[in-house]
Amino acid sequence: MKTNVTVTLKNGILDPQGKAVEHALHSLGFSGVRGVRVGKFIEIEMDPSAPEQAKKEAEEMCKKLLANPVMENFRVTVAEKGN
Repeated sequence: MKTNVTVTLKNGILDPQGKAVEHALHSLGFSGVRGVRVGKFIEIEMDPSAPEQAKKEAEEMCKKLLANPVMENFRVTVAEKGN
């Protein structure tokens, strides 16, 4: 089972990496860019189980390790392996 986790900074949290990317894009001629936020994408291979159980476990992983709940939001999606 493949579980995907997307972690992003909460609104209002300063994102210096996003600002650096935005500045670089402007330097490359992409003048229409108005804000960049950078996050993390984590792909986890898990033993087969019910999708609901895999999602619950991945959410617990986020709360304990993968995301900082004070500063970050996370989203978990589950797909059968190979999808």
